Amino acid sequence: MYKYYKKYVPYLFLLPAAVILILFFFIPFFETIVLSFFDYNSNIYNPTFVAVANYTALLKSPVFYKVLLNTFIYLIAAVPFLVIFPLIIAILINQRIRGITLYKILIYLPVIVSIVVAAIAFKWLYAQQGILNYFMALFHIDPIGWLTDPNVALYSVIVVTIWKGIGYYMMIYLSALMGVPQELYEACDVDGANPLTKHLTVTLPHLMPTIGLVTTISSISAMKVFVEIYVMTKGGPLDSSKTIVYYIYERAFENLDLGIASAASVILLVIVLVLSIINFVFFENKQYQL
Repeated sequence: MYKYYKKYVPYLFLLPAAVILILFFFIPFFETIVLSFFDYNSNIYNPTFVAVANYTALLKSPVFYKVLLNTFIYLIAAVPFLVIFPLIIAILINQRIRGITLYKILIYLPVIVSIVVAAIAFKWLYAQQGILNYFMALFHIDPIGWLTDPNVALYSVIVVTIWKGIGYYMMIYLSALMGVPQELYEACDVDGANPLTKHLTVTLPHLMPTIGLVTTISSISAMKVFVEIYVMTKGGPLDSSKTIVYYIYERAFENLDLGIASAASVILLVIVLVLSIINFVFFENKQYQL
């Protein structure tokens, strides 16, 4: 009886997490797939089964392709900064210098600021008569429509995401740096290696799994960005800053087109899944090999 009980004890501990996953992930996930095969335009309470027509409509929509392009621009522009800058800062801060705790607090401070508050603050900063254009006027530079110029708006929002995330990823790198054996750095000192060589030969190889983790998390976060867009630009001007999650929100809650929104959600899930698989193949898989 004891052996039988002991065999199933781990599953009892996993049960609460399994219930939460089923209720808040798997059921909504499959429900979203089901919704994507129905048309809610004519009657939201009695939708019409249209098979893959919603997916076909999305693939024929120029707006959807523009939204995907904006999302990938957001991904390509934000992720390298969120992977590299926090790593450099973590290496610099991981030194025995005076006031190091204060530096950590100051860099991490944006993380604990509400994203809504941060977006509103940057919206004031980017205003036509805001601080940025004020300082530009001092140097006789024409003001820039940071949130009203279609060529600039998306990148202005990206800056907010980078500013908000640097401290968070820095802390992840700092925790990983604590696991790097100090004996390896001492061996590099004996060999006369300079600081750059030490980090290239010791730090980076040991942090590759962490770099992969940060790349995956920041990529998924960039793909799912919403609050910054909603508060600062509403997807404008001319859809220049509209990303896929905002597009899903717009179709579902403003247009009540649940079928198209669900189909777009499924496509987003596939993209995120592909990014996760790429991360596993290039970063995570190696650390499990003997």
